[in-house]
Amino acid sequence: MSSPARLRKLEAEYNNLGAAFGNHPDIDIRAIGDAPHVDHYMIVYRVPALRQNSTGQPMAVRETVVEIMLPEGYPRIQPVCRTVPGDVIFHPNFNAEKICIVDDWSPSIGLVDIVNEIGEMLQWKKFNIRSPLNAIAAEWSQDHLNEIPLGN
Repeated sequence: MSSPARLRKLEAEYNNLGAAFGNHPDIDIRAIGDAPHVDHYMIVYRVPALRQNSTGQPMAVRETVVEIMLPEGYPRIQPVCRTVPGDVIFHPNFNAEKICIVDDWSPSIGLVDIVNEIGEMLQWKKFNIRSPLNAIAAEWSQDHLNEIPLGN
């Protein structure tokens, strides 16, 4: 059973996401569950990104679906973020199971910040090669700095 404080936080996050992205041309927020106390979202990004093909090499894509799940301990515990199963994004901070959204989680980081951060990561505006989830993508980034970022 969720506490009243958690329910208020979930409702605030739901309202903030709607206000920030309700009419956004490149980001579609899909709440999974009973609004406004949503703890699971599917985010459709229509931005340039790189997907890993069957040989592990990058190929350009224009749409990516990301899942954000808020665990029972949220916001003390950071959200679980990942691409939908089978959709492996080619990026140093993505792998098949997770997206590394921040190195040092803080409860003050909101879902609007996370949605924006993932969008910037998909476009290679942000990446961290010091502790990559995908070492091949980290190495690739150093040889292709003139090709990134991918979008505006």
